[in-house]
Order: sequence, then C-alpha cells, then structure tokens
Amino acid sequence: MGTNFRQDQKRKGNFRKNDGRRPQSQGRRPSKPVAPKKVIIVPHERFPGVFVSKGKEDALVTRNMNVGFSVYNEKRISVTENDQKIEYRSWNPFRSKLAAGILSGLDNIYIQPGTKVLYLGAASGTSVSHVSDMIGPKGTVYAVEFSQRSGRDLINLAKKRTNIVPIIDDARHPYKYRMLVPMVDCIFSDVAQPDQARIVALNAQYYLKEDGGVVMSIKANCVDSTLPPETVFANEVDRLRKEGIKPKEQVTLEPFEKDHAILNVTEEMKLLEFTVDDCYFSSDESTSTSKYAIDCNESYSWTL
Repeated sequence: MGTNFRQDQKRKGNFRKNDGRRPQSQGRRPSKPVAPKKVIIVPHERFPGVFVSKGKEDALVTRNMNVGFSVYNEKRISVTENDQKIEYRSWNPFRSKLAAGILSGLDNIYIQPGTKVLYLGAASGTSVSHVSDMIGPKGTVYAVEFSQRSGRDLINLAKKRTNIVPIIDDARHPYKYRMLVPMVDCIFSDVAQPDQARIVALNAQYYLKEDGGVVMSIKANCVDSTLPPETVFANEVDRLRKEGIKPKEQVTLEPFEKDHAILNVTEEMKLLEFTVDDCYFSSDESTSTSKYAIDCNESYSWTL
C-alpha cells in the first residue's frame, strides 16, 4: 500500500526528493511583467494650464513644475512629447475645492499661464501647488494662510516652487501684506469663515484688477450650521452683492464635498472711502517735490 502511494506521488510530481526541494512543475513559464497601458494627455477644453489624462479612467492633471517630486503623495505620470519627457501630477478633486469646481462645471476660474493669483486660505498648499503648475514660471501665486502650522508647510513648499509667495497672516487685514502683493488677475478664497464675503470684498478692493475675477468656495456649516445649505448659499450671494461683488455662476461640489458650493464672481467698481485714526503726515521740504509718509496705528474703518 505504501509503495504504491509513493510511486503515484512521483508520477504526479508532488513527491519531495531527498534534498527537500519540490520538483518544478512541467509546462509553466515564469510570468512576464505586464507592460503599462499607454496614457494620453490632452489639454482641458476650457482651462489653459489644466490637462486631462485619458486612460482606463480620465483624471485631471497639471504639468509638474517641480519634476520628480510630489506634494501630497499624488500620482505622477511621465509621457514623451516631441522626444522630451514631461511629468504631470494627478489633481485629486476630493482634496481640492478648485479641482472639484472644475469637474462640477465652472465656466471660468480666471487662472491661466502667466497670471497673478491671490489665494486666501492656502492651508498646507495642496491646491496652491496645482495653481503653481497652471500659471508656470511667468505667473505668481500669493498664498495667504493664518495658521502657523500650515504656514510652515507652505513655506517649505515655496522653497521648491519659486512662483509661490507664502504670506502667513490674517486675510481679514489685507493692508498688512500690501507691500508683498501687487494687483492680481484672480482671487481664490477658501477661508471657511462666517464673514468670508467681507474678507473677499476687502481683498478685492485692495488687489483685484479691474478686469479680474474671484472664485469663492463656501462651506455651509462654517457660515451658519442652523440653516439648510441652499439658504446659506443664497444669503452669501446677497452679502456679496451688498459688498459690490456680482456673482456670475454657482455650482455645488457634490460628490466631492458635502454642503459646499463654489462661486464665480466679478467685482463691480465702487468708490472705497475710509478713515484713518491717529495718523500723521510728514513732508520732506529739502527737495522741490514734497514726499509724504503715513504712520498709522492700524486702526481702520472701511465703508464700501
């Protein structure tokens, strides 16, 4: 009985030899690595500087300005164009309100290669890094963030991306960074504060060009958690109109963000009146042209 069992196992190839190794099965060859499927990158039809990766699943991508490095462990895609290797970064709409707005159907974000962008609520720089890719080396993104912890990440990001200017300050007081920010083509706001409309209006009065635009992300729970999101969005639109800002379009960000909306707005030019408390003027009479310097205790009262 035992002899027949051993002979059967030898014939089947399942019997271990004296050296303890199992004999290799006949007819099998080692598997070869699967060649990666070809990915095609095409420009986005509405937004210059944004691209679409067409493969098994389409995805938003931006051309990586800092080749070889990721910002938040996003996927990087290398393609060859005109005998030149170019790297793109996947843009996750679940981690970026701006990407979610693009996929939700926004018609205009006012951002393209070479533009100057004021980004309010930059956080650690996830979306800012993609704006950096979009505007390229000829553009600049002025990234304002109040949190010191997120600000450190933002500063480290700016060390690798020369078109990012980190500003660790409160967006409620735009005059504090007036020496750093010029007139900009676009303001993107993601500050998630109850007075966000007021914050956007102040920054627009300071820095937005006459033909510029504003893209504003609204988180309903941060504005008023007691009201339905639709009511909150409508109230914010009314506040913007009172501040002299005209909403042009509104889209919700589901399924990427719950109870979020994003607005595309433009500023209606309006005279800005203000009073300055405890300020003095001094003139330099040593030259034929008087030069005036203003020194204030940062107590401002604004009327829009």
